[in-house]
Amino acid sequence: MDALTLSEDVRSELAAIEPRRACCRLAELSALVRGAGSVHYRGGGEVAVHLDLGSAASARRAFALLRGFGIGAEIRTYRQRAFAREHRYELHPGEDPRVLQTLNEAGVLDNRLAPQPVPPRRVVARPCCRAAYLRGALLAAGSVSGLRDPHLELRAHTPDGARFLANLAAEDDIRLGVVERSHHAAVYAKGGEAVAELLGFVGAHHVALALEEVAVVGSARARANRLANADHANLVRTARSAQVELRAIRRLDRKRELEQLPPDLREVAELRLRNPSLSLRELASRCRPPATKTAVHRRLKRLVRLAEL
Repeated sequence: MDALTLSEDVRSELAAIEPRRACCRLAELSALVRGAGSVHYRGGGEVAVHLDLGSAASARRAFALLRGFGIGAEIRTYRQRAFAREHRYELHPGEDPRVLQTLNEAGVLDNRLAPQPVPPRRVVARPCCRAAYLRGALLAAGSVSGLRDPHLELRAHTPDGARFLANLAAEDDIRLGVVERSHHAAVYAKGGEAVAELLGFVGAHHVALALEEVAVVGSARARANRLANADHANLVRTARSAQVELRAIRRLDRKRELEQLPPDLREVAELRLRNPSLSLRELASRCRPPATKTAVHRRLKRLVRLAEL
């Protein structure tokens, strides 16, 4: 699977997600417009907006989001002049006051109808809205490449925009690097687990699982000759870690602090209590939605630290 196909698979899966909350739809639209939109100021105080997208799936999703807010849009296609002359898709919302009102609510335009470099906090305050915003950023200007050595990238117009995306992901324990280039900036994740963690967070579970499967197969092949001697040590280490985690969780339970934890930590704590011998990967598969081994490991470590306070 090449980079273009993998990126399209991600966009197709993300475009099929229909958030139930209006706040999540607003956050996704905010990222889509900020990542792929342009604001044009005309005479007489008129403001026009259009989106330029490289994927039919992204264009359909943007069209559906706009329609959900009562905004009609015209879709136009054109072929790039350079490189592979790929098709691109432009969305032109009609001249409707609801366009500017919605973009103001989404934090794309301020009250004076000037573009805002990053959305206000209210747009991305909830974890579900942060996931929706990152999903929109992937649909607008994201790419994923390399099944065997995955690399995910989200482009931003400015370094501040890239740092905002990295900080947004960090709020949910997802680490993204920031890189500045001559004409744009970007955030990125490298490696199967890091890429799968972000994809799982935004809702691309099928691609995330495919990446994890490839990583597991490759790792198994590389370690096949060492596993026989390492199995016992790994089991002992896993058992010791599980005992430390169990003691920490029980201590939090005695202090009546479990019910006060965030939902993701409480879920992992309950899974570990019910399944003392399961591996991190097995625990991750039982999370809803499925998490990655790295995410579960991080949550358990956090529980241990909380119990030590």
